[in-house]
Amino acid sequence: MCPYDGAVQLSLWWTLVGACLLISFTPGAGAISTMANALAAGWARSIWGVLGQQVALVIHIVIVALGVGVLVATNHWLFTAIRWAGAAYLVFLGVRQWLDRPMGSAQLEAEVAQDTAMPSHLRPWPMFRRGLLVNLTNPKAIVFFLAFTPQFIRLDADLLTQYAIFTITVVTIDVIVMWFFFALAAKGLRRFMREDGGQRFVNRIFGTLFVLVAGLLVFID
Repeated sequence: MCPYDGAVQLSLWWTLVGACLLISFTPGAGAISTMANALAAGWARSIWGVLGQQVALVIHIVIVALGVGVLVATNHWLFTAIRWAGAAYLVFLGVRQWLDRPMGSAQLEAEVAQDTAMPSHLRPWPMFRRGLLVNLTNPKAIVFFLAFTPQFIRLDADLLTQYAIFTITVVTIDVIVMWFFFALAAKGLRRFMREDGGQRFVNRIFGTLFVLVAGLLVFID
């Protein structure tokens, strides 16, 4: 992970890879958001939401690297305010998912075929923004990185290089897991989504999951 005498400690880096895989495969708001995007807009376009999530992860890492994460972790009022804001946003996404009207199969295929037919919330920028906000409004991510990052950073080595390797590793693994696992898993449900009843069922499942994750974010320490 960090350079010593020009060499890279591969064992530490592989430990980081394993930890990142475990964390990314743990279902959470990001995974649910990715699957919802893939179901609604298709696998390829779901990458925009994934990229938004990664920008949020980079911001979290920068915050921790600058030491601001300590303030968020120790300031109860600030932590609570951000936590409730994040939970409220997830509830909003869940309610909207519940209220989404089913699309006919022809309309569904047309929306997958061309961007101009896409509803506004399924276009690249709105998906990117949702992915960004889903991860950015989770203060527990800052606390997590505050505890997680120092395990892979050595103060007697070049910090910039270490943080660059750390960030690239975290982001690369999360993109792979989100896009090639969760989004592809959702892709398998698209045949089910061709029927109005199937669309309503899936929308309500994901809407409920968003609300449940919001509850976990607020009530479980």
